[in-house]
Amino acid sequence: MKMKEINEKTKEELQSKLTEVKKNLFAIKFKKATGQLENYMMIYNLKKDIAKINTLIREKELSMDKNS
Repeated sequence: MKMKEINEKTKEELQSKLTEVKKNLFAIKFKKATGQLENYMMIYNLKKDIAKINTLIREKELSMDKNS
């Protein structure tokens, strides 16, 4: 996921995207446990996406606090 795509989203959209990515990560970890996963880099990439989204959510929260 590109940072440009994530930066354009609102806090609510980021929250829903975070939920979606976490569900995907769970499904991929389940595939790994059952031996069906072929691309292990997907786990790494999803974890990075979660970190990016969490960072932007926090930045938006802090910027809202400064504006108040």
